[in-house]
Amino acid sequence: MTTAVTPAGGTAAKEPYRLRWAGLAVLCLSLLIVVMANTSLIVAAPGMLRDLQLTSADMQWIIDGYTVPYAALMLLFGVLGDRYGRRRALLAGLIAFAAGAVYGSFADSAGDVIVARIVMGVGAAVIMPATLSLLVAMFPVHERARAIAAWAATSGLAIALGPLLAGWLLESNSWGSTFLINVPIAALAAIAALILVPASKADDLTRTDWVGGALSVAALGGIVYTIIEGFHFGWGTGVIATSIGSVVAAVLFVGWELRHPRPLLDVRRVADRTVGGACMSVLLLFLVAFGAIYFVAQQFQFVLGYGPLETGLRLLPLAATVSLGAALSGRLAPRLGARILVGAGMIAAAAGILTLTVTDGASGFTPFLISLLLLGLGIGLATPPSTDLIMGGFPDSDLGAAGGLNDTAVEFGGSLGIAVLGSILATTYHREISGFLDGLPLANLPGPMADQAAMAIEAAGDSVGGAAIVAEELAANPFAASYAQPLLDALSAAFAQAISSASLVAGIVLLVGAAAVTALLPRGLHTRARSEAQIGS
Repeated sequence: MTTAVTPAGGTAAKEPYRLRWAGLAVLCLSLLIVVMANTSLIVAAPGMLRDLQLTSADMQWIIDGYTVPYAALMLLFGVLGDRYGRRRALLAGLIAFAAGAVYGSFADSAGDVIVARIVMGVGAAVIMPATLSLLVAMFPVHERARAIAAWAATSGLAIALGPLLAGWLLESNSWGSTFLINVPIAALAAIAALILVPASKADDLTRTDWVGGALSVAALGGIVYTIIEGFHFGWGTGVIATSIGSVVAAVLFVGWELRHPRPLLDVRRVADRTVGGACMSVLLLFLVAFGAIYFVAQQFQFVLGYGPLETGLRLLPLAATVSLGAALSGRLAPRLGARILVGAGMIAAAAGILTLTVTDGASGFTPFLISLLLLGLGIGLATPPSTDLIMGGFPDSDLGAAGGLNDTAVEFGGSLGIAVLGSILATTYHREISGFLDGLPLANLPGPMADQAAMAIEAAGDSVGGAAIVAEELAANPFAASYAQPLLDALSAAFAQAISSASLVAGIVLLVGAAAVTALLPRGLHTRARSEAQIGS
């Protein structure tokens, strides 16, 4: 099978696409808003929490209403992009994403925000694999490592740029402005894509594996939903039934794909140790990255008291070192090989997250700065060669499936990180602060005040954000102001212990994963781009 890259003339290009670096900038701009949609929510959450009177379940599904369709649909939409046109897919995704963002900006209830996030998640599921498949289609093999390094660096930039831009907007606007920020960027990317990004599709892809697509959506969506719901809200009958159904769908998907003449995803390629090891590294890196950002942002806002803009500024070191690591990776990959870079990156990221195990209630910004620097450097070093190995493990006619696989690993890892590490964080925090809350005389108040006190104690025990809001309310009440500072001290100590516990688990997982990935990736392994360039010379 062949892949056509058709510039304005409509015939397959024989030479490298002339405007490929300008086209890459468009792809990176499209990627930027997909990642920013999650990270900007970090600083918008406190305002939404107050204005919409959200429960913890509401807040969780505002976050994960984006995640579930995003993770479930990327593989299918990547393949559809191969068949119907990758640039068309990119444009459709940008339109859907912008529509969801506009709706979210005017939302006045938790349900409306969740719907907006779902629509944005569907758009993101179209955009992400299209950016990778277009990148590989545009660039000759000897330039792909550099292009993918730039693509990966954009993710790091977006991690910090989202909170930074959102924080700047929140200085003088409501939380709805954090949705609208995506709209002009999406419009600019769509217009630029029509001018600078070539039409591209797999010419010989004449049939779509719709059964495989349906099974993949059921399996991936069900697994992500189960992880989120189970770890955060308990393993009830419905969650267990969904988990069983998703496992059955996954087994059926593998069996169907092995027999289909033109499968949605060639699972035999995924079983290859190079592709499998690269997928594992991406999944584990973003498991730790998303989990770390989840609790570091809460520490900045609710414990250290930084405002939205200050929080965004303090996440910039992560973006800077992701970009630095990606640049180093592009230069070192030809000399050291992918195996060494991926392993070293995972170890650096593990060192970063393990730095947070020494935090306590009196810790300031310094340990978090060190952690963000090392974590970003590790992600920057390891992600580009891993992504290049995944994309290089598939023929050019399956670029959409390869991009969907890579992006599914990213999002699945992120979902696991927020769910599993978030669950450890919440459980440890609740355990650590419960003794202090049980000893508060507020619990002994009589009459109508008893109900208010009970609600306050429940909110303080539920999350560090709830405790910070309760402390703020206590400080404003002259009869209860004396309890505000002790509560702040208690939440600070409890949350520090929670971060330490979650970080220890994350660090161990990443170190074990680094050993497994290093064992899986063959010695002397280089990216496909480098290897083919050597062969050609």
